[in-house]
Amino acid sequence: MKKIAILIENMYEEPELLYPYYRLKEEGYEVHLIGPEKDKVYTGKHGYPMKSTHATKDVKAKDYDAVIIPGGYSPDYMRRCNDTINFVKEMDKLQKPIAAICHGPWIMASACNLKGKRVTSFFSIKDDLINAGAQYVDEEVVVDGNLITSRNPNDLVAFVKAIIKKVK
Repeated sequence: MKKIAILIENMYEEPELLYPYYRLKEEGYEVHLIGPEKDKVYTGKHGYPMKSTHATKDVKAKDYDAVIIPGGYSPDYMRRCNDTINFVKEMDKLQKPIAAICHGPWIMASACNLKGKRVTSFFSIKDDLINAGAQYVDEEVVVDGNLITSRNPNDLVAFVKAIIKKVK
């Protein structure tokens, strides 16, 4: 069974975490919610709580087939956790799929080599991605090597389809 990591922190955008979480479970994948702390309840932007199943300090990239980074304001908190950044760095080093939506690509800017890579995101972090060396495009979903990016919750169907296609 394929194993997918979804990163979680406070202030996540609920649809961007919940839709991939349930859709990938429906597809038959084992899905873990990975945060800075294990068994901690993290609250979304609109108050919806979800509990982490694992802490980033306790997981290894080699054990996962992909990682998903939801947006909202949570990526700003995620960037403050060295274990989270190191997990994503290792996923990138292993060329495993890293999927980020909305503000999620902020983590890619901190953890991945974006030089020359095509990416998209919520428009407000466009400059951050360009400054990290990426080629920014305004498209529903962008797949470049192991990186999958989308702009906002309206892109979720295409985003998750791209993840499933990449992980199969």
